[in-house]
Amino acid sequence: MKIVLLADSRKNELLVNFCIAYSPLLANHLLFSLMNTAALLEASTELQINGISTDYSGGFDQLASRTMFNEIDAVIYLRDTQYPGYDDPNPLLKACDYNSIPYATNLASAEILILSIDRGDLDWRELVRD
Repeated sequence: MKIVLLADSRKNELLVNFCIAYSPLLANHLLFSLMNTAALLEASTELQINGISTDYSGGFDQLASRTMFNEIDAVIYLRDTQYPGYDDPNPLLKACDYNSIPYATNLASAEILILSIDRGDLDWRELVRD
């Protein structure tokens, strides 16, 4: 499965801890994140994360485009409710809703999502993607 791992700035430590705790499960999948987050996760875990460059077009927009074209199977995006842009429209989450791609925006739903992926509950995504 192709899984996106993201976090707002104040949630980065929480994402790192989540990845450490679930690294045996995450290691079985193709992982994506923005370049800086990918570097942070790789430095803190033994996971291989594909970093999306933010040089030419926003990395967030690249992930949203991949999601819109069903190239992503799940998104874990730990959001900070105190973040100034929290209520702004989010193209990544909108693309997930459009294509029925499961996403988690807090730790509890992230744990449910990763455990359901491990159980095989989302294997149907491979049929949709291929």
